[in-house]
Amino acid sequence: MSQPRVIVGVSGGVDSSVAALQLVRQGESVAGLFMQNWADDGSGDCRAEDDRRDAVAVCGRLGIPFHFRDFSSEYWQGVFEHFLAEYAAGRTPNPDVLCNREVKFKHFLDAARDLGAEKIATGHYARVDQRDGRWRLLRGVDCGKDQSYFLHQLGQAQLSATLFPIGELQKTDLRRIAREAGLQTHDKKDSTGICFIGERDFREFLGRYLPARRGEMRDPQGQVIGEHAGVFYFTLGQREGLQIGGVRGRQQAPWYVVGKDVAHNVLYVDQDTQSPYLMSRRLWTESVHWVAGSPPAGRFACTAQTRYRQPDEPCQVDVLDDGTVAVEFTAPQRAVTPGQSLVLYDGDECLGGAVIARTDAPLEMKLAEQAA
Repeated sequence: MSQPRVIVGVSGGVDSSVAALQLVRQGESVAGLFMQNWADDGSGDCRAEDDRRDAVAVCGRLGIPFHFRDFSSEYWQGVFEHFLAEYAAGRTPNPDVLCNREVKFKHFLDAARDLGAEKIATGHYARVDQRDGRWRLLRGVDCGKDQSYFLHQLGQAQLSATLFPIGELQKTDLRRIAREAGLQTHDKKDSTGICFIGERDFREFLGRYLPARRGEMRDPQGQVIGEHAGVFYFTLGQREGLQIGGVRGRQQAPWYVVGKDVAHNVLYVDQDTQSPYLMSRRLWTESVHWVAGSPPAGRFACTAQTRYRQPDEPCQVDVLDDGTVAVEFTAPQRAVTPGQSLVLYDGDECLGGAVIARTDAPLEMKLAEQAA
């Protein structure tokens, strides 16, 4: 049997199923590879075995070989340890970005090459093309499903070896294609969240690795409002889970997280969803990854997202000598969160991105001054 030219990452979901189907219909020599990225402890709803069975069934339906690789130790070292360290530091990480960089487009790509393949393919809603000798990462046509935000750490080497067969499709059309092709995953619910958390209680899960300490919830002026179960469990702008009842002298309105002081175990809250303590206009990042290998200029205008599925926000980018960037937005931004990813765009082209290090939100700046 000849070696496949393309190895598709089959996850047992409808997106990767149709990615494989599209390649088969294009006459490509294809095989599927299922990655196990988490050694399930049985305590949550991480349906890896069900997903694997679905992936096997899809490959069988399409008449392509099926392969399996266990990357759980690589995932632990490359993704999960960083995930814990970020939460311990009071930041809110984005493990999906690291998973793509460290596992799907590194270890999976290596495994595909070991199997003799020239290219890999995934079920991401994104596109790749080549212009002027350079590979570009583009948004998926379905703007509601576009996943280029999570792929911004990819570079020229990965993009030159990657296909995104569903990048031109709308999700509704994709499910119809799967149904008409008789793929059993056609009506399977999309996976949400991170597999190692699954449908389980996030606080209970995180508490196994980062023991929680109860502490005070205060308003921005320092008045004690209540008690929190663990500062790690909350992120900026969060409303759910605060469990603040009626507070004497305060209006009956929702409370939102506006700051975290990990050193003193204090969670800061305010009642205004557009609280000035949540707003920032400037941010600074860690080292930036540029998809093209270098920035378009030392100073340039573009749009940015500071969270997934956020509308494009116009900004000015200054590339600093240490490889980081300073970004100033045209309009104030709500709940820009250190640890999350800033991703930069020029129209549909993803330029790259970086982890957000800090912002000029007033409470964040005040806490930083106190810690200095």
